[in-house]
Amino acid sequence: MTEQQTMLADMVGQLFAELGPTAEFERDWARILEVELPGLLIPEAQGGFGGNWEDAGLVFRLAGRSALNLPVTEAIITAHLAVSAGWTPPSGMGSLAGSADGVLSDGLYSGTAACVPWGRFAAYIVLPAPDGEGALLLETASASIDPALNPAGEPRDSLHFSDAPVTRIDVDLVGLGAFARSAQIAGALDAALAMSIEYVNERQQFGRPIAKFQAVQQALASFACEAVAANTAAVGAAQALRRGDAGFEIAAAKLRANMAVGEGTATAHQVHGAIGFTEEYALHRITRRLWSWRSEFGGDALWSSRLGGWVAAAGADQFWPSIADRTDPMEVN
Repeated sequence: MTEQQTMLADMVGQLFAELGPTAEFERDWARILEVELPGLLIPEAQGGFGGNWEDAGLVFRLAGRSALNLPVTEAIITAHLAVSAGWTPPSGMGSLAGSADGVLSDGLYSGTAACVPWGRFAAYIVLPAPDGEGALLLETASASIDPALNPAGEPRDSLHFSDAPVTRIDVDLVGLGAFARSAQIAGALDAALAMSIEYVNERQQFGRPIAKFQAVQQALASFACEAVAANTAAVGAAQALRRGDAGFEIAAAKLRANMAVGEGTATAHQVHGAIGFTEEYALHRITRRLWSWRSEFGGDALWSSRLGGWVAAAGADQFWPSIADRTDPMEVN
């Protein structure tokens, strides 16, 4: 990490750890605003932090590691998109929709944005354009809201619009959302792995810690490999976003993260036994988020299709050269 990223990690890591899965938007969002975190990707000249996508990926992983119950990832991405679209730096919190339906006519949108994280608190949102051409940026003041929760208890609301003015943005919104979830999943897997290792070293069976049993060691070693793979893929996607062409890397990162969720959560609950499912124990606050994030902004079918399409288009002879060409030689070492 750069010196700036180390400072950023120290600041947000401590803050996220203090807030964690019990944070409440109305009580705790002010603490996020105090450090101006939504402006992470906004240029300094426009009042932001001036960070890049690698900085964002770091913050997203730390948010996942702490199971942060606040829309930090969504706010950072939407603030960046709003400023890039020519809006002045927004003062309210923004969010992004994983899917939407409806019609767009003469710059007005009528329809429903579904599964909007913390949509009830959002001053504006970005949603996929119904015609498939980029995304739409719009304020939420006139929207009606159907509140809902995902399996982790995080707000995932539906917002209904009628003739709402929009600004069109040329961006793969689902891809950016998938990148955010990939990074959060990577961080949460790290947390579940650390919790599992701590537990098996403390829990005794037949007079010795269960960490001494070979089957447990093997299971946790496989879990560690999954966590490393998810983290590596998320970092690769952040680097590709900084370079400006990240479609392949995001598809690979989300698909790999989704795969890691299955093995990681299964192993975590297996080594914990019954206590891992209890309300009082913290593990479920991580694993329920992992299960929820796995299905958001594209599941296995979507990202397998995109990745497979890219590989097929490259052709057998160009498969490996096209993979190698996507890596900046300066970043290989």
